[in-house]
Amino acid sequence: MKCKEIIEILEQKYAPSFAESWDNVGLLAGDREREVKKIFLALDVTDETLQAAIDFGADMMITHHPLIFSGMKRVVAEDFIGRRIMGLIGNQISYYAMHTNFDILGMADMSADFLELSEREVLEVTFEDGQRREGIGRIGSLPREMTLRECALFVKAQFQLPHVTVYGSLDAGVNRAAVCTGSGKSLMKEVLKKKAQVYITGDVDYHTAIDAVAQGVSIIDAGHYGTEYIFMEYMRQELAEKLPGLEVGKMEVLHPCTVL
Repeated sequence: MKCKEIIEILEQKYAPSFAESWDNVGLLAGDREREVKKIFLALDVTDETLQAAIDFGADMMITHHPLIFSGMKRVVAEDFIGRRIMGLIGNQISYYAMHTNFDILGMADMSADFLELSEREVLEVTFEDGQRREGIGRIGSLPREMTLRECALFVKAQFQLPHVTVYGSLDAGVNRAAVCTGSGKSLMKEVLKKKAQVYITGDVDYHTAIDAVAQGVSIIDAGHYGTEYIFMEYMRQELAEKLPGLEVGKMEVLHPCTVL
């Protein structure tokens, strides 16, 4: 298949028009006309994931986070972003990113599925046309009433994480939970407004966390990578189903931080 045909299939479900205005999604490097036989999936383009894509023999690389966010005035090997772009182009790998459009149209419900949330609704609405409401994050009811300690262990098990960081009383009862994968502190007003008892997200700083607890919301910080690496396996299965003639590989799960 040609790269443009794969992009068309992706964008039928994850339309770039749903991405946030500040985001940069779509084909960011490469040739739409290039024939693709192998696709490689990763959360980010790093030196390690790029080398893995090259070793896989990928013709196309798809990530969640865009390698290029803002304007670049030069692409040179001295700059680590430039070096990666050169690596993609030099190895004839077309590069496609699906970020907040996937957060809204895929990741939000996927994360709620991981947490088995029922009676769920959109946490922050970014699109509404009268019949359809889409947006970032979800809020709903956990499978059962549990203590914050039990909830933290549940999150850790469901996302298969080495650790989570918890703010709040471990003995407090929680049932109404909000979740936003990646960095979710910007949604705190919606979390409070919708009366969540616990918020599962990543990248929560100290002051945001203690202020949330003071307002009645416990925090489970499961990490940016920890809540979003699920993109890789999800998309591997989806692409394998939609594009059975192509070989789809993905980066192994490697948590970027170590707790000693």
